[in-house]
Amino acid sequence: MPQFAAALGFLACLGLAWALSEDRRKIPWSAIGWGTALPLLVGVLVFLLPGSGPAMVAVNQFVVGGLDAALAGARLVFGPLAAGPGQPGSIGVILLCQVFPIAIVVSALSAVLYQIGLLQIVVRWFAVVFHRLLGISGAEALTASANLFVGVESALVVRPYLERMTRSELLVLLAAGMATSASTVLGLYVLTVNQIFPGAAGHLAAATLMAVPAAIAIAKLLVPERESPVTAGWVPGDAEPKNPGGILGAVISGAMDGLHLVLGLAACLIAIIGLLAMADWLLALTAGWVMTGPPPTIAGLLGWLFWPVAWLAGVAPADVAVMGQLLGKRLIAGEYLAYLDLVAAAKSGAIHDPRTVVVASYVLCGFAHLASVAIFVGGTAALVPSRRADLARLGPKALLAATLATLMTGCIAAMFCSGNEIVLAAQR
Repeated sequence: MPQFAAALGFLACLGLAWALSEDRRKIPWSAIGWGTALPLLVGVLVFLLPGSGPAMVAVNQFVVGGLDAALAGARLVFGPLAAGPGQPGSIGVILLCQVFPIAIVVSALSAVLYQIGLLQIVVRWFAVVFHRLLGISGAEALTASANLFVGVESALVVRPYLERMTRSELLVLLAAGMATSASTVLGLYVLTVNQIFPGAAGHLAAATLMAVPAAIAIAKLLVPERESPVTAGWVPGDAEPKNPGGILGAVISGAMDGLHLVLGLAACLIAIIGLLAMADWLLALTAGWVMTGPPPTIAGLLGWLFWPVAWLAGVAPADVAVMGQLLGKRLIAGEYLAYLDLVAAAKSGAIHDPRTVVVASYVLCGFAHLASVAIFVGGTAALVPSRRADLARLGPKALLAATLATLMTGCIAAMFCSGNEIVLAAQR
């Protein structure tokens, strides 16, 4: 029964983190309890609360409508190339012209919200909740909550305290960043997954919200606090200054940040897909000398390697191989490429149970891949060079914590979803 496997997988994530703990005697069980209870509570509200299904559809329609309006600038710049499938003049899907511009617009919007002070209010509210319920320090609560909206930049909000943060705090900083998806790229995921899951927006936002306390719980299991944090009893204010150029300056700065993100993402996709295709070619060439039949592929090998993990995620047995491929692809190539594969698999009929689409949407929603180790460790180390060695040693643990946290969110989705979420959304 997939729901039973998902419940077992949820407990297995916690059990593995406990088994690998640096000091089981120091584990803060209150933080572990709340760190697991909060994601479960969000899962109940999203999947089981009466009226939650139509509410999620309404949220998705609002978000998709806003994203479509945000593409007005792209239509001006790219003309017909910005027209998506089904729109007048469309010539097909072109990521660079139809999807990637969303990152630029959302980045500019985030900069404006920060400039007027609204983003800080929301971040601090979440930080206070995490600080009081989970009993973590103010600095790690603040940086963890900032990851609901930004990526590696979340370290900036606690910049004055980085030098004195404990190893446990630094792991929370890294793990929460790698387990979540910044708002600048969440729009990309929504536009991509919305093709097969028309209610994706609300669910992807829920996945990010669930991943924060889950990542904190796993991090505290792996590296319990054994020191005295500077901000143990209070939540500091945001240390990142506003843009001196005002709102217009924030728009320009945010747009430039979004452009850098888009160019980096496009370059990575070109390089990674090309390298994976070359690896498949070499496998086929080598296999042709020693075996008959269809040649092996990287995706196929990853599917077998991650088969047990995919089963524990609670998907239907017929979809375990596909889910394993998606998990492996996310680890080595990044979450966006895995989302593209998810869409392709659903459209081709390779996915048999609509629940798998929902579960995969949750599991893949995070930066838990190899490249993120370098991005988050390197980005944070640039702010506090004296802690470079500590950050480097914590990098693999952060990747493990983020992976387990995203698996926990997928297990929660698998326990509570029925597959009707996709049917309901598609009927609207």
